[in-house]
Amino acid sequence: MKEIKAYIKPHKLSEVTMALQKIKRLRGMSVTGIKGFGRRDEEEDSVHPVVDDLMDFAPYVKIEIFCHDDLVDLLVSVIEEKAYTGLRGDGKIYVSSVDKAFKIGSGEIR
Repeated sequence: MKEIKAYIKPHKLSEVTMALQKIKRLRGMSVTGIKGFGRRDEEEDSVHPVVDDLMDFAPYVKIEIFCHDDLVDLLVSVIEEKAYTGLRGDGKIYVSSVDKAFKIGSGEIR
C-alpha cells in the first residue's frame, strides 16, 4: 500500500479531482487547504530573512490518497497532467510506503 501526497495550486483542484474520480479503483481522497513556500536550489545559498518568508506563503491544496501499489503510476501521472500550468511553483508529489492501515470501526487490517 502507498500514500500519495500532492501539493497543487488551488485553482487546479477541480480539474485534478474530476480526472481522479474517473479512476474506478480509487477508493477516496482527502483534501486540505494549506500555505507554504519553496525555494530553488540556487536560492539556498543567498541570504533570505525569515520575516520575508512569513510574508511569502503561497496557497496550495494538499491531496492525500492511500492506494494499492499498482495504482500509483496512474494516479501520479493524472495528477501531474491535470495540475500542470508550466509556471514555477506548480507543486510536488510524494509517494511513501504504508506498512499497515486499520479500520477504526472493525479493527480490520488492510
